[in-house]
Amino acid sequence: MKKRILFIVNPISGGKKKKGFEKRAIADLDLAQYDAQFMLTECPGHANELAIQAVAERIDVVVAVGGDGTINEIASALNGTDTALGIIPEGSGNGLALYLGIPLNERAAIRRLNRLEHLSIDSGMINGVSFFNMAGIGFDASVSDRFANDNIRGPIGYLKAVLSEISTYKPKRYILDIDGKAIEREAFMISVANSPQYGNNAYVAPQASVTDGLLDVCIIHKFPLYTIPMMLFHLFNKTADQSEYVEIIPGKRIRIERETADAVHVDGEPKDMGTVLEIAVNPNTLRIVC
Repeated sequence: MKKRILFIVNPISGGKKKKGFEKRAIADLDLAQYDAQFMLTECPGHANELAIQAVAERIDVVVAVGGDGTINEIASALNGTDTALGIIPEGSGNGLALYLGIPLNERAAIRRLNRLEHLSIDSGMINGVSFFNMAGIGFDASVSDRFANDNIRGPIGYLKAVLSEISTYKPKRYILDIDGKAIEREAFMISVANSPQYGNNAYVAPQASVTDGLLDVCIIHKFPLYTIPMMLFHLFNKTADQSEYVEIIPGKRIRIERETADAVHVDGEPKDMGTVLEIAVNPNTLRIVC
């Protein structure tokens, strides 16, 4: 019996046009295995609604055609169900897809679905909101907030947001509890990583794994601006854990208290949350076709 597959397409993710996607997908998809449907998202949150409906209709595979934010919306609906997630990476960073080895080439990613190979991965939860790649506070959350409100998408827009924030952003004090161990830190940012990288092959948590039942708490301490080239070298050479300004602590349950309710990024999308963040890992909850 053929499997039912639904492609949910974000038409504006990553600044890439998706015109003609359905025709291209049909050309490379194994139609002996799949009955395919296609739907376009119309607004934030729409992908989640469509995915919830797909689960109710017992569709076998729901494919996110977009970036990490689109993946998060869809994966949040599929998490803990028998419906599997497929990914056609069309975003600015594509962190989870890169880690899973899903090709950035659209046609190759579509053909990858024909293999029907599955992997079950962990998910994270931060104040009741699911994440699958990474969540964070501090500098990167401020960048995500600025990027979301900018009219320039894609890597250029993200770089612009980084440059706008980095010269003025001030480290903040946090109280953390990681599996019962309390620590206090002044940090430039804190990333809670399920997978090792933000996206674009920038590895903040080189030892993180989506199948180990743990989250890696990456504390980036205050660093002099002149060390930025070395910090970038570590990020792109999978050696961030060797930097004197980076502290990584794995854990299953994390509580973070902060002084102000600033932005939190959840898989790259900014969210409004309070001063107390309750974070936990949920092992083996999401099936991915990869």
